[in-house]
Amino acid sequence: MPEKPEVLTVVKSLKPRIINKIITCCNVYWNNIIAYPEVGEFKKEIIGQRINNISTRGKWIVIKLDTYHLLIHLRMEGKFFFRKKGEELGKHEHVEFILDNEVSFRFHDVRKFGKMYLIPNEEVENVKPLSEIGLEFDDKNLTKEYLFNKIHGKKLPIKTTLLDQSIIAGIGNIYDDEILFMSRIHPLRKSSDVKIEECDTIIKNTNIVLNKAIELGGTTIKSFTSSEGVHGLFQNELLVHGKSGEKCPNCGTILEKIKVGGRGTTYCPKCQKK
Repeated sequence: MPEKPEVLTVVKSLKPRIINKIITCCNVYWNNIIAYPEVGEFKKEIIGQRINNISTRGKWIVIKLDTYHLLIHLRMEGKFFFRKKGEELGKHEHVEFILDNEVSFRFHDVRKFGKMYLIPNEEVENVKPLSEIGLEFDDKNLTKEYLFNKIHGKKLPIKTTLLDQSIIAGIGNIYDDEILFMSRIHPLRKSSDVKIEECDTIIKNTNIVLNKAIELGGTTIKSFTSSEGVHGLFQNELLVHGKSGEKCPNCGTILEKIKVGGRGTTYCPKCQKK
């Protein structure tokens, strides 16, 4: 699933192609992708809207229209393609926006897990999904005190807690492994046992990891690419994620893989002692 760096890379690739374009038509070929409002209203309300800006909030793509915000979550494999208006629809192209330059802007999703919300501008921050999202990784309010207060009462593994988007927005499984490895914290350690000084270390390493990943365009693994011709390079910088059975880059110990909350998790048993 794309995480914050990948979503930012998608936004960067889309911005020059959709800003100031007007949506003249909308076709939905898989209704379940439209989470709110119902499909008929979604299609009706979005027609005639100008795309004024595109940004992110956590793992959500946020497209600011004239009177609405279009929120898009890529989930596992969502991506965008640009085609000529009237060009034959691809097998996995489920939502199509026709722009006023005669371009077909399409949402492609093999697994059909992606979601779209169309929320009035004045409500967007106060209703789901954005109302449930925590601080961004680079928010000045993300302090060791904030993180400690959010996690110190939780008995869940710290690996699972860092995936909670209501605490820090945008961290997913890949970067979670990297952050905990750099922080020398075992992924199964109870969140309530993590000290405030370690919270500070987690925040610092979160910034290091995500900023580097953003700089390199995210991580291209398995079937994820951000859009046509856009591929990240951070997979070449990964220290532990996906490297079980290889040697730890710090101490040479063989990296191990376990399941934490159903997520495949790679760690070093020596550097990250439980």
